[in-house]
Amino acid sequence: METAVVPTREDAPPRREDARIVRSREALRAALLDLVERHPLDTITIRDITDAANVGYATFYRHFPTKAALLDDLAAAQIRRLIGLSMDTQQSGTIDSRASCRAIVSYVDQHRALWRALLTGGAAATIREEIIQISREVALEYRRPGSAIPDDLAFRFVASAMVETLAWWLEQGNLSVERGAELLDRLVISPVVRPVP
Repeated sequence: METAVVPTREDAPPRREDARIVRSREALRAALLDLVERHPLDTITIRDITDAANVGYATFYRHFPTKAALLDDLAAAQIRRLIGLSMDTQQSGTIDSRASCRAIVSYVDQHRALWRALLTGGAAATIREEIIQISREVALEYRRPGSAIPDDLAFRFVASAMVETLAWWLEQGNLSVERGAELLDRLVISPVVRPVP
């Protein structure tokens, strides 16, 4: 007699999120992104966000416990977008660190109000941690051999230095994207991705 095998949780296929949940979360992120471009973060209420997202007030709390949690979620999504843009500049395994930095600074420049809020409004720690996580994910593909710098130290250094450099660049207000990219490349990226001679 054959016994039936009952699938365990680990054997079960991954569950797809309900489309309504995905739409609501995206609408809330988009609403906060739009609002922060036009208003100071500390003046934006949850009611403002739900009205702009066209979702119910209670729906907000089904997804996020606080406005800060939504901001953290938005910060993580923005970092993934930022890193994705910089990776798009890489071709055939060659790292063009200046082109990557230009993509990063240009994106930050296009969304200045949001990034100012993210880097100075309490989300800097989330951004730093997200950069470290994404750096770990892409390290094997983009890290050059021959570096004497331990990977974990490189991830932490790049994350912290990138956050500080971008925040400083935003504070200046009058530096070009090209100058910001040059500084980010020379101070942060090139020393880490170039192999030791």
